[in-house]
Amino acid sequence: METRRLRLLLELSRLGSMRAVAEAAGTSTSTVSQQIAVLAKETGAALIEPHGRLVRLTPAGRRLAEHAEGILAAVEAAKLDLAPDAEPSGTLRTAGFATAIRAHLLPVVAELAATHPRVRLLVSEHEPAEALHLLAEDQTDLALVYDYDLAPAAFAPALHTTALWTAPWGLGVPAAGSDHAPPASAPEVLARFRECDFIVNSRGAADETVVRTLASMAGFTPRVTHRADSLDLVQGMITAGLGVGLLPAGTALLPGVRLLPLTAPDVTLRAYALARRGRLDWPPLALVTELLVRRAAERGDRPRGA
Repeated sequence: METRRLRLLLELSRLGSMRAVAEAAGTSTSTVSQQIAVLAKETGAALIEPHGRLVRLTPAGRRLAEHAEGILAAVEAAKLDLAPDAEPSGTLRTAGFATAIRAHLLPVVAELAATHPRVRLLVSEHEPAEALHLLAEDQTDLALVYDYDLAPAAFAPALHTTALWTAPWGLGVPAAGSDHAPPASAPEVLARFRECDFIVNSRGAADETVVRTLASMAGFTPRVTHRADSLDLVQGMITAGLGVGLLPAGTALLPGVRLLPLTAPDVTLRAYALARRGRLDWPPLALVTELLVRRAAERGDRPRGA
């Protein structure tokens, strides 16, 4: 049923004549009559009956008019709620990688509780490929993902991408025996550990792509043996002598781990907020995206390309 026809029926219940409804709606009496006839056909019930020279609503017509009042009020409330300039309200589903959630999204949750209590975030931890799948299946509204400059991701054209921050990464190695290594390029750094096993992410391919790219530049094939999703676990595996692996610069290191910088080329993680195109006008989604961008700037994280 079209809301326009329901509105005409509601007006007829209030004004009592087709002519009065036509004048109020800025249309013709015949148009009003035709639209109500269509509405009667859609519902399968007679909605009006002759009443002298006029018409009046049947019991079914009066009942539908009562429904119409609630339906039209709900439609109007939805329009106001979803308007780009409306006060943000509703539940926003988010999926993202652990670092983005811990360092960026959780502070936003606390801020929203104080400034926009009608916005509720549902948070799920997922690696980029998983979060992008959820976004494609419309099982999340906002995906926080990353790639590396040496392993760039190709996002679907149907997704709107907002750059958030970048962060340098290095190679985590056992602290013993690596203290006095001279500065070197990233491929040369990896080449020093060509006989070691390499630890990469168990839930994504980006880390392994970076490792294999740098090793190829150094002329060897890395022995990728161990996989772990948790960065804390990667450090534990390094201290246990299981191998070496990529770690973010600035992370708190265990006593047995040393982080070697990777430069020339740099290894840089790039973080993004992704949403389906056409949905950023939804106030809660626009608000949270804006807060994430602002938080990245306040933390001094470099935007992509900086």
